[in-house]
Amino acid sequence: MPDYPIVDSHVHLCDPRKFGYAWTRSAPSLAREVLPRDLTAIARPVDIEQFVFVEVDVDFPQHLDEAAWVAEQARTDPRLTGMVASLPLERGQAIEPELDQLREHRILRAIRRLIQNQPDPDFCVQPDFIAGLKLLAPHDIAFDICILHHQMPSAIEMVRQCPNVRFVLDHIGKPGIKAGIIDPWRRHLSELAALPNVHCKISGVATEADHQNWTPADLAPYVEHVLAAFGEDRVLFGGDWPVATLASEYGRWVDTLDALTAHLTETARRKLWAENARRFYRLGS
Repeated sequence: MPDYPIVDSHVHLCDPRKFGYAWTRSAPSLAREVLPRDLTAIARPVDIEQFVFVEVDVDFPQHLDEAAWVAEQARTDPRLTGMVASLPLERGQAIEPELDQLREHRILRAIRRLIQNQPDPDFCVQPDFIAGLKLLAPHDIAFDICILHHQMPSAIEMVRQCPNVRFVLDHIGKPGIKAGIIDPWRRHLSELAALPNVHCKISGVATEADHQNWTPADLAPYVEHVLAAFGEDRVLFGGDWPVATLASEYGRWVDTLDALTAHLTETARRKLWAENARRFYRLGS
């Protein structure tokens, strides 16, 4: 594992006593309280210097309350320096007052509206969704893209319609690793990476493989292609904890990615493990 402090660009925090998480009915092991102190305990001996909270798909309309709760967590843990909040951008320009409310939290850095669970393949390219996205650019607020691999064409079109918005692809676009499917994900990822306003999180990769039996070799071709497509300046490490525990403990994922990127230069490795996340999410040092 890296022998220097890292930045985790993708951490989830939960409190089922305060919020509803309907999606955990299909993943009951995740229906539990998760706080920054828990991350400290499970990550050892990995030294997490900073981390970014990413929204946890709380039941609407609790998204604003979730953001306020996370901002409170940041006051007690100085490592929590960025927040990706939830916002129903499909409401278009009518969502601007809620965006203004989120902007009052000093750690707000990005918005995420889950696309992966939307049955409409054109959900993220509907005019109102695009109008909502375009509200982010004047404030330099980024957007986290969370999709399944078959939704990549719509995501590409979404990005093309919003050239002034900064995007980051979560979980490398969730390719079908368990089924051994690499195309057309590979071609689509290259197409997305050709757009200069997109970064990519190497996160949640093992979760797309066989949870019980995956090996680093199963993940290698996918990680290799992400590195080749996005280059050393547009890739970010993400732990996706605790969702990733469905397939891997934190340390195992860090060790696996460390081994899969051992061929990179020291400069490129430090960008992956810390510097790119600081720059993309404007975290400071």
